[in-house]
Amino acid sequence: MCSQDDSRFGLLTIRRRRLTACGVQPVGAVQHVFAWFYVDGAVEPTTGERFFLERPYLHADRFQLFLDPFAQAFADSLNILLLDNRGAQTAQRLALPDNVHLVCLPPYGPELSPIARVWRDVKDGLAWLHFADLETPQDDIATLLRGYEAATRQALTGYPDLVEAIHALCP
Repeated sequence: MCSQDDSRFGLLTIRRRRLTACGVQPVGAVQHVFAWFYVDGAVEPTTGERFFLERPYLHADRFQLFLDPFAQAFADSLNILLLDNRGAQTAQRLALPDNVHLVCLPPYGPELSPIARVWRDVKDGLAWLHFADLETPQDDIATLLRGYEAATRQALTGYPDLVEAIHALCP
């Protein structure tokens, strides 16, 4: 079972909290450029195995472009994707590969998706940075995602209840 989600990255500055003296507002330069891309990812919480794919847009046709290579990459196994119940992921026109099954989380509960912790960690690494073009954050994000060890991905996504359920299903 893999946790699947996407995240938007771009030229708009990612803001995070900063440590300041009491009563002092944090200062940080912000870039207001609205250009972005999406990264789809799936992480297996018990092993840390992963699959990431960059996309320019977010809709059902593009989600199909994630599903097909994902199914081919893990062709020898039955793959259950835990999704956040977004419309593009549950569209009627999706053609599910034979080795992929979708399980949706309740709506309006993005914090339930284990891979959301990976996206938050990646964005923490990009906080307060400014980029001149989209290729720079694309390269930085690819480097960050490749740099995660399987144990780190496992620690970020391995919610104890989820891991216990996976072990109960697949002893």
